[in-house]
Amino acid sequence: MSRTVIDVHVLQTVPPSNLNRDDTGTPKTAMYGGVRRARVSSQAWKKATRRAFGNLLDPAELGVRTRRVAELLAERITAEEPSLEGSVSLALAAETLSAATGAKIEVPRRKAESAKKRGEPEPPPESSYLMFLSSSQFDGLARLAVEGADDIKAYLKVKENKQRAREIADTRHSVDIALFGRMVADSSDLGVDAAAQVAHAISVHQVENESDYYTAVDDQNEKDQESGAGMIGVVDFNSATLYRYAALDVDRLRENLGLGLRADEPLDDPVLRAVRAFVQGFVSSMPTGKINTFGNHTLPEVVVVTLRSARPISFVTAFEEPVLAPQGGGHLRGACAQLLAYVSDIEKAYEVTGDPSWVLRAGAATEPLAALGTEVTLGGLLDAVGKAVADRTAGPVPKGRNRPA
Repeated sequence: MSRTVIDVHVLQTVPPSNLNRDDTGTPKTAMYGGVRRARVSSQAWKKATRRAFGNLLDPAELGVRTRRVAELLAERITAEEPSLEGSVSLALAAETLSAATGAKIEVPRRKAESAKKRGEPEPPPESSYLMFLSSSQFDGLARLAVEGADDIKAYLKVKENKQRAREIADTRHSVDIALFGRMVADSSDLGVDAAAQVAHAISVHQVENESDYYTAVDDQNEKDQESGAGMIGVVDFNSATLYRYAALDVDRLRENLGLGLRADEPLDDPVLRAVRAFVQGFVSSMPTGKINTFGNHTLPEVVVVTLRSARPISFVTAFEEPVLAPQGGGHLRGACAQLLAYVSDIEKAYEVTGDPSWVLRAGAATEPLAALGTEVTLGGLLDAVGKAVADRTAGPVPKGRNRPA
């Protein structure tokens, strides 16, 4: 059975920076090919991609991941029925969320005790873990809560009403939930398998972390002609040419989005918007770790996108043997040469040379990679991938759990 999978490969050079640090403040690393590499975790780049969606998609197409779900739902309840506000809307929200997800929504004990000692009002209830709900799901649950506002506990004890609450929480997923998945600890059936897989980015070459010793001068000391620093500190960093990879299972994305986000549009429109947003967001985003300190605002030198029909294929093995910089320096040219050689060999060996590919590149060092596909700009890439996905997925809509029977 033919599949629709998008592979996104990126080469990106980042100057001295600390994009993603461990518990000691040191840039994350990994051993690969027998040498230490710079590493940026998949979580860090997924977060950056989700943040980029704010400029690429309508807020109604996005979700919120938080423990403070009761507060958000209470706001929707008040917007639906202004007479329900304050502690009343919070109580309605807590009961509705509990029925919908099976989670306990209650005031954290420490916060309650702290507020009581200070003579402050009781804090809002929270979930004991992060919950990920779409804007449409919040709206649906708010309407349900308003319906049962007279006696929400009795209302939700009715089997049909409780089932409606669970159905609302499991339909019309937002784009980010459909892409990156969701786990609901108390109701595994509400979990969503991610359509996107993002690899840890690693440097194509060996890396050693460095430290920057810095001082800050007290401005008042200068006036008094006093010497010495007002403070001193150390920040760790590295610089690297990174190989980044992500795979997007369009079939899974289509199933996760289910009925779509709006009833007045074709079912595949949200899928195509999500594909464009994911490709652009992943390619153009940058994790913000220590960004004010280093200002490492680079864009990728190379982006290769391939539309697969069988399974995703990462090209990270091209760099299992680390790229060695020539005497004059620089890793990008060598990385391009190793990538071209590996892709040509692996695709020929496994007979997957017919999959359509597009190449976005900049700079003379990347010229050899033009052989890997059709050269495009970013806008051209998004248009080409969108059209190819639309052509590939045209036809009957698959029956997912959110599809009409």
